[in-house]
This record gives sequence, C-alpha cells and structure tokens, in this order.
Amino acid sequence: MYLQEFLIIATAHLIAVMSPGPDFVMICKQSLLYSKKIGIYTALGLALGILVHVTYSLIGLGLIISQSILLYNSIKFLGAAYLIYIGVKSILSKHVKVEISTQKNSAKEGISVFSAMRTGFLTNALNPKATLFFLALFTQVISVQTPQLVQIGYGLWMVLATFLWFSFVATILNIELIRSKFLKVSKWIEKGTGAVLILLGLKIATEKN
Repeated sequence: MYLQEFLIIATAHLIAVMSPGPDFVMICKQSLLYSKKIGIYTALGLALGILVHVTYSLIGLGLIISQSILLYNSIKFLGAAYLIYIGVKSILSKHVKVEISTQKNSAKEGISVFSAMRTGFLTNALNPKATLFFLALFTQVISVQTPQLVQIGYGLWMVLATFLWFSFVATILNIELIRSKFLKVSKWIEKGTGAVLILLGLKIATEKN
C-alpha cells in the first residue's frame, strides 16, 4: 500500500521539480554566473524551502493557509515581490567578467554560500504554487490512514530529491564545454534570467487564487 502511494508521490514531485519555474531559473542563474559550489548550495536552499511546505502540510497548516485568503495572498505577494526584487537586482547589477581557468572550480564565486542558500530557500519557501502542490499531495494522495512517520519519510524523500535534481543541474551547467559557451554571453544570461524572474513574479502576483 505505502509503496504504491510513495511511487505516485515521488513521480508527481519529480515532474513538478523538473518543470520550468522560479527554482529552475534560479539554479541556472546561480550556477552559470558563479560556480558549481554556489549552484549546489543554492540547490540545498531550494530543498530546505521544500521542507517548509512539507512541515506545515504535515501539521495541517497547509489547509488553513489555502482556506485563508489573507494568509495565502500574503505568501503570494511576498513570493512575487522577492522574485521581482532578485530580477531587478540582476538586470541592474554591474557585469563582472568571469574568467575560465584550467583549475577545477576556480571561477569567482561572487557571493557567499549563505547568500546562495538563502536565495534558494526563499525562492521555494515563498512560492505559493508549492503551497497548493503540497496541500494537494497531503490531502488528496496520501491516505489519512498513512502513519505520520511514513508521511515524514515521504516529505524527507521530496526534500532529498529536490536537492539531488538541482545539484545535478548545477553540475551539468558547470561542465567545462557547456560553461565556457554560456560564460561568453554571461552578461545577457544575467539580464535575461532577471527579466524572466520579474515576469514570473508578476505572473504569480496577478494570478487569481
């Protein structure tokens, strides 16, 4: 029984985490403009952001949030504002050329690992679509008879899967051949991802509940 339930949850989560969204745009931006290390710490932040949704879904707050217009809109507008802020910051930032060295992971990091984790964390923790996704999983897919300990296991798997997927993306983007091509247009990548983040923020802010 639990294996079938787990496979449904794992598949749904994998499809969701692989779909283009704010988290995917953010991991591309961090990995391409800084380094593999920064990309992986951003992935860790994204995974910890998922842990927030899992935690309140487990204790029943997800349903309260979804039913409260004030709470849901607060999360929605905070998330939208954060994405727009990061997007504007990317567009207005001064371009720093990253030199490619023959030494592994020698590119300038530009930001601290804490900043990378914080960016990833806030990107997922303030994503209102993630709120509704995890609410659907924990109310529609997971049976009320499923023990709490098993549900915690489901949640931890989704956190781990999120980290592994985005770490994989960060690693792929830092393959020397791929990275060298992207770094030639890094200025436009920074501006482009900034514009995409602004558009995503505006989309979230203007979507009907």
